[in-house]
Formats: sequence, structure tokens, C-alpha cells
Amino acid sequence: MALVDGMNGVVKRLPSWPLYPLGAVPVVWLFWQGLTGGLGVDPTKVIEHQLGLWGLWLLIAGLAITPLQRFAGLRLIKFRRAIGLLAFFYILTHLLVWLVLDVQIPAQIWADILKRPYITIGMAAFLMMVPLAITSNNWSLRKLGPVRWRALHKLTYLLVPLGAVHFVMVVKGWQMEPLYYLAGVVALLALRLRPSRRRGAAAA
Repeated sequence: MALVDGMNGVVKRLPSWPLYPLGAVPVVWLFWQGLTGGLGVDPTKVIEHQLGLWGLWLLIAGLAITPLQRFAGLRLIKFRRAIGLLAFFYILTHLLVWLVLDVQIPAQIWADILKRPYITIGMAAFLMMVPLAITSNNWSLRKLGPVRWRALHKLTYLLVPLGAVHFVMVVKGWQMEPLYYLAGVVALLALRLRPSRRRGAAAA
């Protein structure tokens, strides 16, 4: 508990805004590597894949904040909005790379969305992220009210597993890495169905 309390004390003094410029640095670095020939013979595919993977990491990180608080007492809630908006930024950039640099043909884009299940699932997850990103501000919270705002943001519990399924389907061949991410998402969602240790201790 002393370690957790110490970490919470440090977290309390840290502002959340530096996450935004820091979160943009890997994207700039990735595009720079692509422009300078540092990503091999198909830089577009590398950038597209890496942005999607980083976006999934951020989605999982945001999903982990509440279980960490409930079961470990680590309070990172102040960073959740920034993490969520950065996840949207990464996934949006991932989508734009696919649209503008990869496919490029509008008719082919629509055909892929309709005919390829992994693209359909990925697009569905992205569309769910849009209203969450738009309403991730205090004005929207006041306008919608806490009850409706929380109900809307429960879309997170659907879009994150969809994003993990998209990754499983997009990777060619039998690879364990996407399955680990999917299992981690399922585990984090399952933790929300269990009472926290502190609640159980209080009841005892």
C-alpha cells in the first residue's frame, strides 16, 4: 500500500496535458522514417500496421485504468481522456494512411469495407470512436449530463474488443500476438464484472 500511495502522490502532481505532444512524437518519427527509407520496401504498410497497433495499445491502456484503481488502488483516471483522444488520433491516422496512401481508389475503398470482414469490423469500431472523441470534453459532459454521457462512453466496451478482433483477422497466418491482445481485452472486461477487493473487504 505504501508503494501505491507513493505512486498516487506522484501521479496527483503530474499534469495530463504533456501526453498530447508526447503522443504525437511517435507518429512524426514514423512518417519521417518512411520518407527517409527507414521502413523497407513497403513503408506504407509498415506505417499503417504500426499506427493501428499503437492505437490498440492505447485503447487497452484506457480500458485498464478502472481495473487498476479498483483492484490495485492506482489512480490514473486523470489521464484517461488524454489516452482515449490519443487512441482516436492514432486510429484516425491509421485509417487515413489506408485510404490515402494504400487503397487510393474510392470505389475500391467502399468495396473493401463491404466485402472484407476485418475491414468492416475495423470501420465499425472507428465509427464508434467518433462520438466518444467529440464528447471527450467538459462542455459535452455538462450538455449531455453525467448519465447520458456515461451511457454513450460505454461504447468503449464494444469498440475495444472489435479493434482486437480486427487485429486478429488482419494478421496473416497463425500468430499468437493478436490473440494475446484479444485475451487481454477480454480479461479487462471480465474484471469489471467482479467486485473489487476493497469492496469485498469492506463487506467482510
